[in-house]
Amino acid sequence: MGRKLDLSGLTDDETEHVLQVVQRDFNLRKKEEERLSELKQKLDEEGSKCSILSKHQQFVEHCCMRCCSPFTFLVNTKRQCGDCKFNVCKSCCSYQKHEKAWVCCVCQQARQNNNCKKNLGTLRCSLAKLVLLGKVPGLLFG
Repeated sequence: MGRKLDLSGLTDDETEHVLQVVQRDFNLRKKEEERLSELKQKLDEEGSKCSILSKHQQFVEHCCMRCCSPFTFLVNTKRQCGDCKFNVCKSCCSYQKHEKAWVCCVCQQARQNNNCKKNLGTLRCSLAKLVLLGKVPGLLFG
């Protein structure tokens, strides 16, 4: 964290409570960062797979880029992902009404990962903002 907390204005119970909250927050952030790192690794692996498969035009036209199942008329039709532009089957994508586009499961995960990273960055500043706004009296960063 790199910052020191001045807890001298707090009682022992208040100090203990603040330290527990900070420790719990630290542990949760660490778990979330690990989860996001694992998700990024999976997305990178999927990207490598797609870069190999996308070189084979027959495969691209006739099979889902995500699950490799063949497209069939009426039963398993192809849809184009609005983000990556790969052809995917109905099972591997969902329709985004506000965008009026299909988005594949991998692109959805990438979006979720990006949103989580943004939220995690926002949360990093939350305790400091509370202190600056005086929401946590007696707690100062040195």
